[in-house]
Amino acid sequence: MFGLETDLLLLLLLCLFAACAFEFVNGFHDTANAVATVIYTNSLRPWAAVVWSGFWNFIGVFAGGIGVAMGIVYLLPIETLIDQDVWHGVAMIGALLISAILWNLGTWYYGLPSSSSHTLIGSILGLGIAFSLLPSSNGATFAWDEATKTGMSLIVSPFLGFTLTVFLMFVLKRFVKNKSIFKEPHKRKAPPLWIRLILIITCTLVSFFHGSNDGQKGVGLVMLILIAIVPTYFALDSSRDPFEMQGSITKVEQVLGKVNLTTLSASDKEEMNKLNAELAEMKGIFAANQTLKTLPKDTRFALRRDILLITKGTKNLLESKDVSLSPRDREQLEEGVKGMRSFTDYAPDWVIMMIALSLGVGTMIGWKRIVKTIGEKIGKEHLTYAQGASAELMAASVIGFSTFVFKLPVSTTHILSSGIAGSMVANKGIKNLNAGTIRSIAMAWVLTLPVSMFLSGSLFLLFRWMLS
Repeated sequence: MFGLETDLLLLLLLCLFAACAFEFVNGFHDTANAVATVIYTNSLRPWAAVVWSGFWNFIGVFAGGIGVAMGIVYLLPIETLIDQDVWHGVAMIGALLISAILWNLGTWYYGLPSSSSHTLIGSILGLGIAFSLLPSSNGATFAWDEATKTGMSLIVSPFLGFTLTVFLMFVLKRFVKNKSIFKEPHKRKAPPLWIRLILIITCTLVSFFHGSNDGQKGVGLVMLILIAIVPTYFALDSSRDPFEMQGSITKVEQVLGKVNLTTLSASDKEEMNKLNAELAEMKGIFAANQTLKTLPKDTRFALRRDILLITKGTKNLLESKDVSLSPRDREQLEEGVKGMRSFTDYAPDWVIMMIALSLGVGTMIGWKRIVKTIGEKIGKEHLTYAQGASAELMAASVIGFSTFVFKLPVSTTHILSSGIAGSMVANKGIKNLNAGTIRSIAMAWVLTLPVSMFLSGSLFLLFRWMLS
């Protein structure tokens, strides 16, 4: 399989299993985010709610695209993604999976709505920082731009969730005359039909958008595993003909030819030389191999390396004040790079199916611990119909925009928990929050990034030392 030796093949299968386990844990860890309100309000029986949620999580993974998945991949320094040393990849993936799964299981065991997204992203950031500290990193820099965008997304989204839910609750109180929606759910009786339908719809939306966002994180994780351990097979999208990218290469080459070298700084001239060398290497590969069948697998990885380095180099040039290009030229350059990146930014259908199944099945298990926290312990009063519907409608909206518009990862757990807190505040003010639970949740939120970063970074350095 993939021409791997037995030990590497076993490692690959073990890593793929661990990635599915992470997404499975993500499913049952985050199930409460979607089903807490429908179960707590007796709108659906628990078994029906988790099966329904699992189905829509499954659908969401397929509908979400791969924008968030690639955002996860490119949190790592480019140099880690073009390293063909398989054992370096094993050290990286092993550290990532172990740290992410350990923290996820720990917070689930104690019933804390911690974030799988924060855990995974923290683990990846820890790897990037640890790699940049290695003597062999060749001056690799941490992916600060991607990390900043992702970090802002994770920080802003809970505050947005809190604020929007408070606003939505005020709107409901102002315009909804039927006060039954603001009452505590009966322990054994289902709510009125119209309330029940609203709660089921919001549960469906949160489940779908959770799958579309969190499922992509699992897809990104699997692609990191495949690129690290089997780089020559998954360097480029095998369903497409690499020769089709020659038009994109020509676009980039034409724009770079218009750059006035005499006005460039020494560092920009060096960047231009590297870009021209990488373009020349790609053209040489296509010139030496006239058909797809004659293109060796090793050259596919060389093409991948050149594409990623060209992406990084052109980005640096466009940000330079010394580079004078018209808006049309800049657009053509970005279009050419995007065309090349379409061959590296992909995920096979079987990867998406594997993650969708893992997330969907995981969603059907392990929901009881966190449902109770969300339904009864965030506020000093039990969750009402209006609070549940407001928080879930807001959560679905924020996650949907983050996935399909901004293509950024967010935490479903943090957004919905913040929304529940906002609904409690809108009802009776800040004093309505349960200080003990809020403190425990906040502690889990605050600790997740640094702990997962420390765990993954330390494990990565340990594994690299063991394998050296």
